[in-house]
Amino acid sequence: MKSTAGAFGEKQMPNDILRPDLCVIGAGAAGLSAAAAAVQMGASVVLIERDKMGGDCLNAGCVPSKALIAAAKHAETLRSGSKFGIANVEPAVDFLGVMEHVKGAIAEIAPHDSQERFEKLGVNVIREHASFIDPKTVKAGGSVIKARRYVIATGSHPFLPPIPGLTEVPFHTNETIFETQVLPDHLIIIGAGPIGMELAQAFSRLGSKVTVIESSRPLSKEDPELTKIILEQLTSEGIQVLQNTKIRAVKYEEATFKIELFNRDLVIGSHLLIATGRQPALDNLGLNAANISTNVNGIDVDDRLRSKTNKRVFAAGDVAGSMQHTHVAGYHAGIIIKNALFRFPARVNYQAVPRITFTDPELAHVGLSEENASEKHNSDVKVLRAKFEDNDRAIAEHKTSGSLKVITTSKGRVLGASIVGPSAGELILPWTLAVQRKQKIGSLAQVIAAYPTLSEISKRAAGEFFAPKLFHPLTRRFVKLLFKINF
Repeated sequence: MKSTAGAFGEKQMPNDILRPDLCVIGAGAAGLSAAAAAVQMGASVVLIERDKMGGDCLNAGCVPSKALIAAAKHAETLRSGSKFGIANVEPAVDFLGVMEHVKGAIAEIAPHDSQERFEKLGVNVIREHASFIDPKTVKAGGSVIKARRYVIATGSHPFLPPIPGLTEVPFHTNETIFETQVLPDHLIIIGAGPIGMELAQAFSRLGSKVTVIESSRPLSKEDPELTKIILEQLTSEGIQVLQNTKIRAVKYEEATFKIELFNRDLVIGSHLLIATGRQPALDNLGLNAANISTNVNGIDVDDRLRSKTNKRVFAAGDVAGSMQHTHVAGYHAGIIIKNALFRFPARVNYQAVPRITFTDPELAHVGLSEENASEKHNSDVKVLRAKFEDNDRAIAEHKTSGSLKVITTSKGRVLGASIVGPSAGELILPWTLAVQRKQKIGSLAQVIAAYPTLSEISKRAAGEFFAPKLFHPLTRRFVKLLFKINF
């Protein structure tokens, strides 16, 4: 199906109206997944995107940040060879080269998300702003779309805190920081969530002085027991993290940022990055005309991701008001395809959604925290721990900082797990499966883990559940009794 050129007007002929099975608004992770799945299953699809294909994850989020983190990690490796008997070397950072590496990563992945690929799949891609003009109709440039079902997947954009003077200064967000061509001399970051902490460490390792200002607790959604390890590492690398610090005002004078704080000294730096979270991108979509209700988190949806007030409309990704992760966006797309195409009443379940902070060491979590589990199960929980300092592979690689913390019921059902340490994002997978399948800890205690691997830490933690019984005095007496019996 091809989009029709020409202006929208009252005299437009019926054949100027596109009537696909599915119209997807937004070509980010959620929209692309939904469009690709639908068209390959036989549905006719119109995909509308006013900006870059691939959305935030490809262009200003997951991909560029991880590319930058990788470059920074290589720089840090050169600085820390002495523990392996290799001389430490202060790296000569070519920041323009680093940013070319970041752009190269985006460029290599971009074809998978490109307009050309989706048009080859059979999707009608329209590069215009989309807006509902009534509950059943969307206008995008010169095209009018009357689809059987709609998916709003417009993502999110940076949230700007109400700090006096902020809108008057040339600050960065994640949408602009990867376009900078100059390594900041002193980068000030407002916000100590995952984005703020990841970029703080990355820029510090590349040579910037970094100060992070947080109004509450850094990585506030995570277990304080584990975030303490992240903070200690960042501090050891020279990063200043100001916790529970309120900002009075922001000023920019003579190419210098001046951050006025309550009850603290002035913070002065060369660049400013705002990393205080994100908010759903719902502006100018004509939601009122479509009778689509919203709240502060996004579109009001039911557990099938349908708009509560317009059942032909679904929401996916950041605008659906749940966790803002790319893997959640992909999960949403699957739920919507089952509902919109097959009329199967699939419902979302967020009990086993992992999240990762890609600092070094990494921090990963899935399921319930110790505090949440205690509240939900009336303190009927067990906490299992294993440390990387007891893992042979971690010892061999001098990566012993961190631990695994597992939460189970008293009967052994896995409720949640948190890991801070090397490759935590990779190690969280078996615990995600355990939470999703409501498995008991025995399944992980009995698995054969290859030696020497970091993944042995999971088996060690699982074994801690049975240790009190296995090594109980009564067990020892029973074993001695068995040896006295002649077989």
